[in-house]
Amino acid sequence: MAIERMTEDQFMDSVRLSEYAFQYKVSEEQQEAVFKNLKKHQVYGIYENSMLAAKFHLIPLATNVGEQSFKMGGIAGVATYPEYRRRGYVKELLTFGLETMKTQGFTVSMLHPFDVSFYRKYGWELLSNRLKTVFQRSDLVMLEPVEGFVKRYLFENVHVDELKTIYSQYASQFSGMLVREDQWWKSVVDDLHIAIYYDTANQPIGYILYESKDNKMTVEEFVAINFEARQGLWNFICQHDSMISELEMITYEKEPLFFALTKQKTVKREIFPYFMVRIVDVDSFLKEYKFTGNETLRLQISDPFAPWNEKTFLVKEGEVRVTNETERTLKLSINALSTALFGHKRPTELFGAGMIEGTDQDIEAFEKMIPNRDAYMYDFF
Repeated sequence: MAIERMTEDQFMDSVRLSEYAFQYKVSEEQQEAVFKNLKKHQVYGIYENSMLAAKFHLIPLATNVGEQSFKMGGIAGVATYPEYRRRGYVKELLTFGLETMKTQGFTVSMLHPFDVSFYRKYGWELLSNRLKTVFQRSDLVMLEPVEGFVKRYLFENVHVDELKTIYSQYASQFSGMLVREDQWWKSVVDDLHIAIYYDTANQPIGYILYESKDNKMTVEEFVAINFEARQGLWNFICQHDSMISELEMITYEKEPLFFALTKQKTVKREIFPYFMVRIVDVDSFLKEYKFTGNETLRLQISDPFAPWNEKTFLVKEGEVRVTNETERTLKLSINALSTALFGHKRPTELFGAGMIEGTDQDIEAFEKMIPNRDAYMYDFF
């Protein structure tokens, strides 16, 4: 079977397949914007008798790992018409995608799964969960007042540099946050309200993106650099208690604000898996990744869909090289390596889940080598 990169005159084929597979409709008014966006993607498809059977999108992006930035291939729009299913087309497309990303210098890949177990087969693993917290009006009890202040904006009159500064500081605490360009910011904010918290030195240190309608406020992003910003933004939210009967917030799973709140009893929380991550080129990634400590360890990687990764890597005092030595070797899949280095699951957790083989001593060494940094992702593609 032949996989080809789709050209602009084939974009409508891609749109029609997405409409059918994901059950939505692109209006004539939306087509121009959709086609403009597709020009930023690499869209690959399999045709049978001049008809598109299956396709996927490769989106050139970058992701933060602490203060580092890695070239990341976003996978989206994976779809097959039902009459062409169970012919191995998606397997071929994903394998091709990994080879393409390797050739183009992408060290990692991320995607939003329709089914976690499906993409696990191909080496992607969970990156982060999201927490949805629902409050009633009676839960909106303010914290101690702060000395800073909040300003509200619409996107056309906000200083994007301020949002970028706050976001960059926040993202550096995590692994997996997207590196956002100016155009991406426009798509993120869309029709949402923006509220920025400033400290007494007039420095922006937190923001929320939200909408408020039909007696409900939905906070799509809650980004705070420190607890002062959390207090200020929470108190701003509470000031809407005469306008709303319900508050819904989408946040980092371990968001510290919630532990500090006065009312805890009636709050409803729902945690759900969100994005998945995969290291595409282990050699390049390990050599860029900033390990901690001075441990020595050998990592034997299994990765049947990216055989160039199936090697044993010696990590010694932060330096990485390929080795044929087998002494002190941890055996793990690309899935386990990816979720461990991005911080969603620690080595001891993966060892307990049977996803790493090795001695207790080597697991402890692996723990010490990985920064104590969680994974999170706010965006969608």
